[in-house]
Amino acid sequence: VIGDWMSPWFRPQVKFRRNFRCCDVESVRTREGPVTVRFPSGCCQLHSLKAAENMSAECNPQGGEPAPTEEQLYSDSMLGSIAELRLRALKQSTDWPMGLENEFLLKFLRARDFDIELALKLLSNYHKWRAECPEISADLRPLTVMGLLKAGYHAVLRSRDSSGSRVLMYKIGRWDPKHFSAYEVFRVSLITSELIVKEVKTQLNGVKVIFDLCGWRFSHVLNISPTIAKRISAVLVDSFPLKVRGIHMINEPVLFDSVFAIIKPFLSEKIKERIHMHGRNYQHSLFKYFPAQILPPEYGGQGPAYEELSEEWTNFVQQSEKELLELSLVT
Repeated sequence: VIGDWMSPWFRPQVKFRRNFRCCDVESVRTREGPVTVRFPSGCCQLHSLKAAENMSAECNPQGGEPAPTEEQLYSDSMLGSIAELRLRALKQSTDWPMGLENEFLLKFLRARDFDIELALKLLSNYHKWRAECPEISADLRPLTVMGLLKAGYHAVLRSRDSSGSRVLMYKIGRWDPKHFSAYEVFRVSLITSELIVKEVKTQLNGVKVIFDLCGWRFSHVLNISPTIAKRISAVLVDSFPLKVRGIHMINEPVLFDSVFAIIKPFLSEKIKERIHMHGRNYQHSLFKYFPAQILPPEYGGQGPAYEELSEEWTNFVQQSEKELLELSLVT
């Protein structure tokens, strides 16, 4: 079987086959049975955009294999689940602004472990949330969040954690409420989510988030209203096709308790159980969830510096303008 694997730094064609040579192999169990996935060797250890470009060129050589057919892209069981979800969706409504293409629907099926009923609910909630929150979702062009990104508010770690989850980091102290609204702050998360959810490995293994709350001030508290808290919670719980595997808070001040008290009632019990407060002496407890090799040195790790990671992700978001425009409601 041949499929597409999406990485934030490059988009090579990747083959899923029974026999492999010169590659990293991982077996993933899904509702439709075990699937063996082949990823190009070393693709998780890229250290620069240039290296990624070189890898992309290697994985897409001139004169390579012809484009795979629809039958080759998906297994019969996947196609059956996709067809059933599409049929159920069309019975519910004929108005689906994002379309009902196979690749799009597969994200919702994977997010709910191929439970058709739950995937349909998630698909419906996703469209409902986007329609009801135009302040956040209508315009996803990079320029709308570039100020926050260049301030170093957000970064995506190069390497996944030991369970294969993507790891995102946010530095709240880099958010100046005088210049950026809470809607803009949350739009950063939405843009990153839309980009990483294209990755098959992220669809399967989900995402974990680290919030560094150093610098949290009263002005931040004033920007988080119950309405915004409810909208943020909706995405975490049942309105976006990403599995949230963990939310980790470090350097949280006493002032943060009031905001968390607003958000908490809207969260499911499952999400509440996945929230971890590490305090100011966080390194020992944080290492229980994340290997030191992937964390920035500023957080006691051995990975690339936070500023370097933040700059890399900012560059990638800029380069993704075309696909982000396609996801926007503006033209």
